[in-house]
Amino acid sequence: VMSKPIPTMKAAVLLLSTTAASSFTILPPPIGRAPATSDCNLALPRLSAIGGGSAQTSPPGLSDLPRGISPFEKSLSKSIDVQADFRSRAKTAVDAAVADAAVLMEIEFPPLIGGDKSKSQFDDFDNVQELDKNKDWTMLFAPMFLDDPSYREGKTWLIFPDLKECELASAEWAGARYQTATFTTIEATTEHLAGRGATGVSKIMGGKDGDAGLLGDKNVLDTLVEGENSPSALSLVIQPGNGGPVEDWVNLEKVHLSSSASKMVIVNGALDKVRGGYYPGVFFPKLAATVDRFYKKFESVFYLKPISDKGVYGWLYRVYPEPWQVVLQTVAEDKRGQMVIQDSVVYTSDERPSYNDAVAKLVAAANGQSQ
Repeated sequence: VMSKPIPTMKAAVLLLSTTAASSFTILPPPIGRAPATSDCNLALPRLSAIGGGSAQTSPPGLSDLPRGISPFEKSLSKSIDVQADFRSRAKTAVDAAVADAAVLMEIEFPPLIGGDKSKSQFDDFDNVQELDKNKDWTMLFAPMFLDDPSYREGKTWLIFPDLKECELASAEWAGARYQTATFTTIEATTEHLAGRGATGVSKIMGGKDGDAGLLGDKNVLDTLVEGENSPSALSLVIQPGNGGPVEDWVNLEKVHLSSSASKMVIVNGALDKVRGGYYPGVFFPKLAATVDRFYKKFESVFYLKPISDKGVYGWLYRVYPEPWQVVLQTVAEDKRGQMVIQDSVVYTSDERPSYNDAVAKLVAAANGQSQ
């Protein structure tokens, strides 16, 4: 349990706010969904005790924030399986979206939170650590779909960003429940479904004899056979583009166009960067061309991203089919003198708010609480 004084914790809030956050863009309502009917300004608290038990209350129809995600409760983050909670929520959200005929879906969350080496966005980490965590997360996510026979017998594809990650996953996750999926890469999938249309990939990757050292072993790739394991029923795409070539994102559109009935779930693919203009169209014209016709059609089924600025800290959060939430997190003291994290839902909307709007809602709510 974290100790007093509270002013120390308030100072921590101010320190966290100095870290710049990435921008978000407003997305149109997904095709087939009802348009937004209202935007709600809320101030509904949910209390979570630091370091252990919780006493949470949720606004009607909205999911609580997962436990252990606040940078103020690192001891709790390291003692519980935060990522398992993420997977459970994401599985429920994917199932709900598929029931509503969604085909293109994204999952976005902090992959390094939880466990002995738990890290928040304020800690030092590199892209390799993120990629490894996203790989392991998806390996544990895929078997959750095996209750449905349509996802068995190789019809669930694990699409890795490169051959080496595919090789590592195949070696590290050798159990039958993991190997029932089809192991492949963005390059191999694109070449199989769209012909020799993969762009921006190395032709020496894997080498003609299989093993290519650091680049990976082509022998780990499962053969894609039309009418058997191809096309996929479900493709789980692991961290495309982010930290790798932008052509990964371009090639995924080709994959979809070649197999439009296959459900595609992108796991931590940094689609905000693609949709938000992080890559200028003048320098990346092929990528820019995919934004409106492809990436803006993705349904955010499980989305959890920290936002911090102007002395406040919180989350942009959504679990399909619920509305978007902007949640303010503050530190307080309960009647027993115990330090608690207070989660206050300060805004909900059927339409995704921009980053600036989310920050404005947090600041307004924080100012209201301090008066």
